[in-house]
Amino acid sequence: MIDHTALLPAYCAGGTALLAFLSDLVAPGRRALVLSVTLLGGLVTGVACWWGSRGGSRATFCLEPPDIPGVTIASERVCSFQWDGTATLVGILFATATVVVLGLSVSALRTGEVPAGEYCFLLACSMTGGVVLGASGDLITLIIAMETLTLPLYVLVGLRRRSVASAEAAVTFFVVSVVSTSVTLLGAALLYGATGTVHIRLLAGALESRAELRSVPLVSAAVVLVLVGLAFKVAAVPFHAWAPSTYDGAPLPIAAYLSTASKVGGVIALLIVAVGALEPWLDVAGPALAALAVLTMTVGNLAALRQRRMVRLLAWSSVAQAGYILAPLGAFALSSGRSLSATPVIVTAVLAYTVFYVVLELGAFGAVVALRGSADGGTLDDYRGAARRRPWVAGAFVLAMAGLAGLPPGLAGLFAKVTIVRALLDGGAGWLAVVVALNAVVGLAYYVRAAASLFGSPDPSSAARAVWPRVPVAASVVLAAVTIAALVIGLAPQLVLNAVTL
Repeated sequence: MIDHTALLPAYCAGGTALLAFLSDLVAPGRRALVLSVTLLGGLVTGVACWWGSRGGSRATFCLEPPDIPGVTIASERVCSFQWDGTATLVGILFATATVVVLGLSVSALRTGEVPAGEYCFLLACSMTGGVVLGASGDLITLIIAMETLTLPLYVLVGLRRRSVASAEAAVTFFVVSVVSTSVTLLGAALLYGATGTVHIRLLAGALESRAELRSVPLVSAAVVLVLVGLAFKVAAVPFHAWAPSTYDGAPLPIAAYLSTASKVGGVIALLIVAVGALEPWLDVAGPALAALAVLTMTVGNLAALRQRRMVRLLAWSSVAQAGYILAPLGAFALSSGRSLSATPVIVTAVLAYTVFYVVLELGAFGAVVALRGSADGGTLDDYRGAARRRPWVAGAFVLAMAGLAGLPPGLAGLFAKVTIVRALLDGGAGWLAVVVALNAVVGLAYYVRAAASLFGSPDPSSAARAVWPRVPVAASVVLAAVTIAALVIGLAPQLVLNAVTL
């Protein structure tokens, strides 16, 4: 029997996309109507995600577990859709990111830079995939949810009219994403061939109970393929090359969505697979994730040092931040016995850092949109003098940069990095904690440079070309709300830590 209460958040997200499409169809050209419907739908979806977790965990699309030799589970059923605390957190994050991005997109929709109907419909479709992703109980549901999250973004990235850079970014993103999906599907198919199941819990049971699989190289290859395919989604090095050009070519609000919601999707997928399905094989998955984390944070920070364009700097920063998020997962199996007992702490650290990062990154992109409009982020030199012309926007940007760097007054980012380091030490990966600390020091250089550019004097040769658009009311409200949220979780980080504690 289908539990429709468990599916309510997915219904609300999908219904938002449908209503956005119908609104544009019934009243073409009424941009305000389409935007209002989508904003309301995003808010309702967030409330439904919170309400769905009341009364404990709920599950649907459940079956009697198949008879797999050597595999037993405590429960009488295995379910493909499990709405629990993690799913609630993920759903609220996606709904929040969608509402924030819509608020930042008001200017682009009003000027007709992007078509309102298609824009809102595709963004709501992507939100639907994200909401379902957190509740995935098997590899097929997880991969379909990831593709539902990602597919609309191909079009959204290329939706800037008369922009060659936007079209090139869309093609790059499409090609890389198709390859990553193919790799993930190949790994899932090999795991199914070896174990006879795609359900997360049954996979873990099969990999733990059947010792003979250890001698099958194809199973190790399958584990690595699944992890590599999902690593594309978080722009982990060496699967990161698509991110800078895609972010720079996309409309700024979509770049904000890519750097937050899309990355959250990849992180949650990796978390579900690594901790849920592959825990018995953490001696294979753990070192692979540790290597990805070290490469990602190091390359991301070093490349960001050389960037002169603001969006590319934020893109490489996003790559480095993905390395920090992956670092606790790399603590698995790096110290015999201790890492498995530290699993709850490690997972909590990943989720907590993800929440802190989303809030701060949305603040950074929100300030860029307020200063530059929605089309082009410009170079660092274009921001000179912004602190005089837009002091409160500059203050919000500095807070976001300080938070991403882990410096006061951005206490949210500071607590996020402390949480990561603590989880690594508890997991017995002290050397990885040292790598995180060293990379955080490297990151200070470009975060401080980006923030300081707002306080410099404008170049006289470019002063005539400086354009300071009026900050739309919606963007002001969104930026203020995100900045207040960053201040609150910085002063009271326990709110986040309590919400993500398993």
